[in-house]
Amino acid sequence: MNRPLNHQGASATVQHYFDRAADLLDLDGNVRRLLLKPKREITVEVPIEMDNGQLEVFTGFRVQHNNARGPMKGGLRYHHEVNLDEVRALASLMTWKTAVVDIPYGGAKGGICVKSRDLSAKEKQRLTRKFVDQIHDVIGPDIDIPAPDMGTNSETMAWIRNQWEKYHGFSPACITGKPVENYGAKGREEATGRGVGILAFKMLNRLGQLPKDTDVVIQGFGNVGSHAAKFMYESDFKIIAISDVSGGYVNPEGINIPEALQHTLTHKTLEGLNNVHKITNEQLLELDCQLLIPAALGGVITMDNVADIKARYIIEGANGPIDADADQHLEAAGAIVLPDILANAGGVTVSYFEWVQNRQYYSWDLNRVRQELNAVLSKAFEEVWQTSQTHRVSLRTAAFMLAIQRVWDSAKLAGI
Repeated sequence: MNRPLNHQGASATVQHYFDRAADLLDLDGNVRRLLLKPKREITVEVPIEMDNGQLEVFTGFRVQHNNARGPMKGGLRYHHEVNLDEVRALASLMTWKTAVVDIPYGGAKGGICVKSRDLSAKEKQRLTRKFVDQIHDVIGPDIDIPAPDMGTNSETMAWIRNQWEKYHGFSPACITGKPVENYGAKGREEATGRGVGILAFKMLNRLGQLPKDTDVVIQGFGNVGSHAAKFMYESDFKIIAISDVSGGYVNPEGINIPEALQHTLTHKTLEGLNNVHKITNEQLLELDCQLLIPAALGGVITMDNVADIKARYIIEGANGPIDADADQHLEAAGAIVLPDILANAGGVTVSYFEWVQNRQYYSWDLNRVRQELNAVLSKAFEEVWQTSQTHRVSLRTAAFMLAIQRVWDSAKLAGI
């Protein structure tokens, strides 16, 4: 999971990337305003009784950005820094993310401003159900389908489904990211990280770089980073450094990823991992490598450290790990960056598969989920790559161009 984007820069960063692509598409000001302005913004106060008997009131948000291409889709996060501007920016990114992988969704995002770790399980459940009580009539399988994000998980989604169905009846497609036993999709947990690995393989193949000759650094060993590391290790990449909250861990000869995964299961962090030397997370970003994957936090590559980034290729496993100024610097220096709106779209893609299975009341096996994920991401990558080559633009600008054009085409065809 990613920490929230700086709320003063979140919308500005999205606007910057949008405008750069919109300029190349020659979109006029009215079209830009139409595509950027959210369809609906909801702010609610959520009162709950805490375990100690005290009444607390938390602020919740749901921003529904665009539904030109289908029901809106996006995560729900519980974090004490959640604010409307951040949620607005992330909802917009979801519109472009679903469009770039060409699944029939628009974008949405939600959150509750709360310190999730300070809540007991019972408090978290009461908060979730009270929030659903206030927004149930504007979410659902044909309107807006939430999913897990920072501070929420499959259990939270099961509560949401149960509470929503009290109003609307049986419909597991009203939410994705559910437990497999609760109509969830097999492979959902690994999807984002596996997608990063799939796209790394596709991009480096296009660049003539063999996995066995590629030194990889992965910042973050949570859900995204660990699954990306597992897939890439099995695909013969040499992963020379990984990190988590305890620090960075380096072995120039390559880290044994199965051993690292087992270590984190036993010890919760990478602290004490054998056959590595420890550095800071900041130092890890600046290691000499072919491929860098920031898969933990937003805003980790800025103008303060971008000159020290040595990786030739970067894949954004996290949301917004590179700020706009640093991105321009990397592009000018010749680095190739695969942007987050494609690189970490594996999660929403498998959420789409879950929704499809729920609508059909038919469950896919894990192999089918993986094959379909590979097909969707491979097609999206080739389209972004060809757009980049044709227009001589970065992969980020190409991804935004494709996404914006698809959303605008759908809006025009529907009639404004």
